[in-house]
Amino acid sequence: MGGKTTELVTYKGKEIIGRKNLEIGVADLLNNFDKVNEKYSGNTIEEMEKFVEESIKDVKIDKDYDCAIFTGGEERFELLTKFNLVKNTLFDDGIHKYMVSIEDYIKGTEKVFYDITLEELYNLMPNNPKWMDGARSGAIIPLAIFHKANIKWIIPSDLNLINGVINDLK
Repeated sequence: MGGKTTELVTYKGKEIIGRKNLEIGVADLLNNFDKVNEKYSGNTIEEMEKFVEESIKDVKIDKDYDCAIFTGGEERFELLTKFNLVKNTLFDDGIHKYMVSIEDYIKGTEKVFYDITLEELYNLMPNNPKWMDGARSGAIIPLAIFHKANIKWIIPSDLNLINGVINDLK
């Protein structure tokens, strides 16, 4: 996920079987929902997810995935904000230790929107507090994708695209 785009990469085993570049990113949500970064979000998860759903309505996404790996610092974020992470029992690659159910991902997102202040989010990452400016919006794009793809389990990852797709192409 970037400011204006989101990339979906589909794997079967270790093989890349598809790539899609979505024309929506965190900046789109920040620009359209000016209350998301109030002390507690003044925008709702539902209204923001509906905006993303509308943006990706024409994107074809299969509904037969085992899980989604959500990259870009997500494991650290979900640990810091105390999402209900459980041991990853879907695969063992020595890197991705945790998973979270879609129900618990939603509960964690609700907590970040309505129970944790923006200042508390900043304090969780004292060396780079402004990263948290995209945290609430950054949870919504994947949520809409997870719903559209009927994802039941999310694997939070601190890897970035360069760790996976680019290295796999070598």
